[in-house]
Amino acid sequence: MPISTLPRNDQEGENENDGNQQVSETVLRNNSYTFTRAVVRQRSVGTSLSRKLKTSPTDDSLFAVQDDEHFSVLSKGRDYEPVFVTHRYTEEEKETLSSYESCDYLPSHSHVYRHWIKRQMISNIETDRWIMMGLIGFAVGLLGFILHQIIERISVLKWSTTKEYLDEGKVSVGWMFCSAYSMAFAVFAAAVIVLWKPSAGGSGLPEVTAFLNGTHVNNIFNLKTLVAKFISCTAAIGCGMPIGPEGPMIHMGAIMGAGLSQGTSDLFNFKLPFFERFRNPEDRRNFISAGVAAGVAAAFGAPVGGLLFCMEEVSSFWSNTLSWQIFFCCIIATSTSDLFNSSFQEFKSIGSFGAFQTSRYILFNVYDAVDINILMFIPSAILGVLGGLLGSAFTILYLKMTRLRKRCLASISSPRLVQFIRLAEPALVMIVMSSFSIFLPMAFKCINYTCMPSDSNTVSEFCVNDTTNKYDSQLREKEETFHTCDTGTNYMNGTTLFSNSTYNELALLLFSSKDEAMKNLYLRNSHRMFNYGPLFVSLIIYFFMVIWAAGTSVAAGILVPMLVIGALYGRILGLVIVDMFGVHLDESYWSWMDPGAFALIGSASFFAGVARLAPAITSIMMELTNDLKVLLPVMTAVVVAKWVGDYFTHPFFHALLELQCIPFLNQQPNVRIDKKNVQLELFSAADIMAFPVVTVNLVEHVPTLAQKLLDNTHNGFPVLRELPDGNCVFHGLITRSELMVMLENKDIFKPGPFTPLDDRSLDIAPIGYDCMVRGPQEKEEIHEMFLEQFVDRDSPFWNHYVDMTPYFNISAMSISCNFSLHRAYTLISALGLRHLTVVDDSNQVQGMITRKDLMGFHMVDTLGSIMETRSYFRAYKNSKFAHPHGYANHAAVHPIIESRYEEEDDEGEANANDNNVRGRANPVVDVELNIVA
Repeated sequence: MPISTLPRNDQEGENENDGNQQVSETVLRNNSYTFTRAVVRQRSVGTSLSRKLKTSPTDDSLFAVQDDEHFSVLSKGRDYEPVFVTHRYTEEEKETLSSYESCDYLPSHSHVYRHWIKRQMISNIETDRWIMMGLIGFAVGLLGFILHQIIERISVLKWSTTKEYLDEGKVSVGWMFCSAYSMAFAVFAAAVIVLWKPSAGGSGLPEVTAFLNGTHVNNIFNLKTLVAKFISCTAAIGCGMPIGPEGPMIHMGAIMGAGLSQGTSDLFNFKLPFFERFRNPEDRRNFISAGVAAGVAAAFGAPVGGLLFCMEEVSSFWSNTLSWQIFFCCIIATSTSDLFNSSFQEFKSIGSFGAFQTSRYILFNVYDAVDINILMFIPSAILGVLGGLLGSAFTILYLKMTRLRKRCLASISSPRLVQFIRLAEPALVMIVMSSFSIFLPMAFKCINYTCMPSDSNTVSEFCVNDTTNKYDSQLREKEETFHTCDTGTNYMNGTTLFSNSTYNELALLLFSSKDEAMKNLYLRNSHRMFNYGPLFVSLIIYFFMVIWAAGTSVAAGILVPMLVIGALYGRILGLVIVDMFGVHLDESYWSWMDPGAFALIGSASFFAGVARLAPAITSIMMELTNDLKVLLPVMTAVVVAKWVGDYFTHPFFHALLELQCIPFLNQQPNVRIDKKNVQLELFSAADIMAFPVVTVNLVEHVPTLAQKLLDNTHNGFPVLRELPDGNCVFHGLITRSELMVMLENKDIFKPGPFTPLDDRSLDIAPIGYDCMVRGPQEKEEIHEMFLEQFVDRDSPFWNHYVDMTPYFNISAMSISCNFSLHRAYTLISALGLRHLTVVDDSNQVQGMITRKDLMGFHMVDTLGSIMETRSYFRAYKNSKFAHPHGYANHAAVHPIIESRYEEEDDEGEANANDNNVRGRANPVVDVELNIVA
């Protein structure tokens, strides 16, 4: 039977929370399965944020949470939120959530789409799809090569020039040059974002993840964003900011996948005549996934890691065929990047084109891998615990600092001052980092070194002293390690190299690029190369500076800085083990006690403690270092770090989605009320659906259609077909964008009511699929003015009608009111649905479920209210015997609801007697408690 209640305007889910939400009186509704309470929220449409924004925010850094103060510092559900705790949003954050629109994974299965499909040349082999995957891989690999070369050039110029001043004893001049050089590039990197393209800021990974999950985010896949991302990333990383290029590379790879596959450009206003069949939502999203994986592969030189990272973290929809195609794309991307990086250094040919050099394409190649031991799993597990704890602390502090930055910026009334602060912050970061890099090493003494010649009787370039053992070192960057220490002289005496040269431990970690610091930390057979002091100081500096720098207004990633942080505390633990058990250089039972090996395991543990990925991190670490011997210890540390981190925070990249208030639907529902998991199989679709629903007829009056679009911001409208008995039943679904396109094409209007087109006439529909996909040509800002022309009685279209038969989705899914809520969630998340219509037994529309109706916080609120209502009925049932007027004191109770709960009471009592259950005054309690598992 029809559901009667107060109106609820969240049919689409894109703009459902219009205005401030206030819980109204309890409203009871009934269907053939369940009797529950709905929490109805009144909307103040005139003052809603979604009406003001119209589109989703493009620069989240200016959005401040004004009502966040009532949350404590470690309030569960905010920044401190175990994975089993649903994130809690403020009312203003819910407004921002509501401003984002969803997008379908599958194209609308309309008659014009079917006609368009018939015209496409599709072979069984799908050669064109493989060609496109190869093109995307090559383009992303080439982009990664160019990015790496520019960053290397900027970085080498900075450090080499600064070192020249230090060698001459001009420390102050060196600091001034280093600071000014770094500040100039940092301000330039921020200016590109702040003054030109705000959507290119940050890593871009949360936005891409949200899009692949089904949320439309504005301006993240256009050419300007790609250019701004590239410029900002190269400038910021090249100047020495403690950030990495991997996140931006993922975003740029996604843009490449979107742009190349569609072959269109709004900026240059062209459309290529190739690959037209890929211009649909499903193929576009698959090619974006390929670009993401290729970005990881090109950045890390890790094709398998790129595939796993995309599958595990970014893409929400996957298939075996897509795995093969994306793997091929990753191979091409990695091969292209490795080939050119092996042949060029700072864009200068090194005369070996075609030869892949491991020192050039394996970023942190380990030369002397050690054999593992079963005892190695104990410190590996300890590193996993440290990774989980420090990774959670990193996530919480980053979120706290980002919220503080937003609040401070929002409190400033002058836009120019806000821009100045956002430009100045990266410059301040670089002043601090330059000061640390130059002055802090001077606080540590220079260390002498002695070494033995190699087996070939040649002297190593640079060897490190170890009081009791002498050995070769793998240090490759002699000119960047001495800092202000005396280079001294070397001489041979027999088989031993004697030297009075010295080196600075902290300079190895700070006075160089992050890549060189990583190589030094991963070195094997260099047990006492670093002491505790430099390692602890570097750990503190990197930990807090990465948190600060990654939140500034530049294109920044954090993957490489995360590896540095993990390597530092991993090396510390390795040094503790060496101090306890000594140095073992030979291939003996104890040779596994190498601080360099524990540095690698520490990197993996911190990576896992922050990102909570397992297969992807393991594969990436192996491909980064070429050290397969430590595979099992790395896997152990990764798993332990994930377990520990899950008890404190959500994964970092998911926490960023929550911070930016971007809707995201997990593959599995997580609803927890009163510290207990809720079993969604015990609830129905009617419990969560939005109602009543705004519908359209198969042949609709043009002014009526325009008025419906003016009166609400819904983006999905069920299409009804009238039966001979006069009842209207669900026939399909059409989107707001498609309706706007139809209204723009006035040639399809016809005067007076008429019969819908038959199947023979559908192939000659005036509007093609290309137009429907492209969307309305009118700018969104003038949509209201455009629609008002149709509702005027003097309009020439007042008596005109429009036939929707060729254009609506005939394969739109619907479920019954009694359909399991858990299965409805699975249906929407697995198929990428934007709308799911709820119908009764007569196929009449009763409600609508969208992605936002299934978000964790919304289901906790709604289902929690339902459970409270059932508790209310229990108390009410008991209280009626205590009052002479029975239910008369509760006028809000519907008679049908009353009878239904009385039936449940009788059934509960019968079940209790059958099971000999004692001490239960009201058996309905048992029914209600079973909701929670």
